[in-house]
Amino acid sequence: MSNFEFKKSSYSEGQVNSDCVEVATNVTGTVAVRDSKRTADGPVIQVTDTAWAEFARTCGT
Repeated sequence: MSNFEFKKSSYSEGQVNSDCVEVATNVTGTVAVRDSKRTADGPVIQVTDTAWAEFARTCGT
C-alpha cells in the first residue's frame, strides 16, 4: 500500500467527538479516504483524482 498522508477535515479540527472522514492526496493520481474512528491500519478506499474531483463537484464543494 502507498504511504498516504491523511488529513482530517477542517470542519472537525478542535471539535469534541471530532471523528470524521480523512483524505490523503499526496500520491499522484490517487485520493485515499478512511474513517478517522478506525485505527491507522483500517480499511482505505482509493479512487482516481479525477473521480474524486467529480464527486466533490457533485457534492457542491
